[in-house]
Amino acid sequence: MPLSPAYRASTSHQDLGSDFFDVVVPAEFPIHILRYRNQRWAERTGLADLTDEEWIRHFGLFAPLPGSFGQALALRYHGHQFRTYNPYLGDGRGFLFAQLHDIEDGRLLDLGTKGSGQTPWSRHADGRLTLKGGVREVLATEMLDALGVNTSKSFSLIETGEELERSDEPSPTRSSVLVRLSHSHIRVGTFQRLLYLDETNNIRKLLDYTIATYMPEIWRQSEMERAAAFVEEVCRRVARMGAQWMAAGFVHGVLNTDNINVTGESFDYGPWRFLPSYEPGFTAAYFDETGLYAFGRQPDALLWNLFRLAECFLPIAEQSELEPSLAAFEPALHQEFAAAILRRLGLRSEGYEQDGMLAKNLWTFLHSTRAPFEQTFFDWFGGLKSLERATQGPSDEFYAHPSFQPFRQSLEDFKTLPNLRLDHSYFARTTPCTMLIEDVEAIWEPIARADDWSAFNAKLTEIALMAEAYDL
Repeated sequence: MPLSPAYRASTSHQDLGSDFFDVVVPAEFPIHILRYRNQRWAERTGLADLTDEEWIRHFGLFAPLPGSFGQALALRYHGHQFRTYNPYLGDGRGFLFAQLHDIEDGRLLDLGTKGSGQTPWSRHADGRLTLKGGVREVLATEMLDALGVNTSKSFSLIETGEELERSDEPSPTRSSVLVRLSHSHIRVGTFQRLLYLDETNNIRKLLDYTIATYMPEIWRQSEMERAAAFVEEVCRRVARMGAQWMAAGFVHGVLNTDNINVTGESFDYGPWRFLPSYEPGFTAAYFDETGLYAFGRQPDALLWNLFRLAECFLPIAEQSELEPSLAAFEPALHQEFAAAILRRLGLRSEGYEQDGMLAKNLWTFLHSTRAPFEQTFFDWFGGLKSLERATQGPSDEFYAHPSFQPFRQSLEDFKTLPNLRLDHSYFARTTPCTMLIEDVEAIWEPIARADDWSAFNAKLTEIALMAEAYDL
């Protein structure tokens, strides 16, 4: 097996002990057809030289990677699902397959699966992933990454040759197994399970492991101070993630506590959507009947989840010590939202007040006019340097609306980031790359009908071009 000399594996999570996971055996699939491999991240983890056959052996048959786990670990957690507590959760169709380090920055990374078979937490489900679900996750992560969102990476997608019955897809439908690369899989729900089971010593153990492994800079001598510092740090990280979602026009769809990890990285994409135009009530999941996780309610949902995290430390910290940590979320959200908007526009910061006013004026314009969301960011990337390009594009009529003028005036105060690539071929287009629901369905239709992957591959190429142009 050819590995980079810089390849470095780990078994860090296993050190937590058997209270935190179950050893499981992967499913055996009838076939393995490699549909996607993330070569860019394979290079960053020392796996770029694997042949396709070796790739399938590790990410379809799940032969252990050298130096990492000898057996897969199904992680234990609980969570609130649409505000109802569920103590029967856990990795029901996935597991932690391996850990390894990012060659560029040394970070510990997880390789986790989706669709790899039944575990003790499957709750009578088949533990499988539909091929369409795998395709959708690849598209979501590639698009979000290109738009500057801190997201898990789809590392591998392999079609597995089974026919699955699903209520939300025409059935039988094709099966797949996905491997995703994440900074961690420690969730709010991981801590909630320990509180529910009254395992105070394991709360301490997980807290100290998580700080030491992922955020050593916040270590404090006092246990109470560590808990408070940890909650504050998670608040800041989750606020950044939520702000990036909003600036990308993204609706995650299922913001349950088991879908929020403590390192503040977006992951686990089911019924996600991107906005066609600004609409606070836009939902992604057909079963979100009350709009609990609608676009405009995502920050509130994240904060509610962070309160649930803070509750987990009441056995070891005073409420009066934890409450100030939660107060970090709102100012961090506002600051990170303005920063995300500026990055999406390719502009330098001019200070908290001016940055915030620019973001507010843009949001007011999008809300007032329902201008196409992604088109607006595409048109005004580069600020006033793109004035001619923007006013010659398909959204020109929206920029004549009175609500545009405050945003136009705000742009006068901002300079562009250095090395902006406005001469990139991407900006010679009149319309941007999008990932609306109709785009996804247009990609899936030829795959389902004729096993034609050309639209899928073309979209990935288009996203890569966009990512190169924006350089977020």
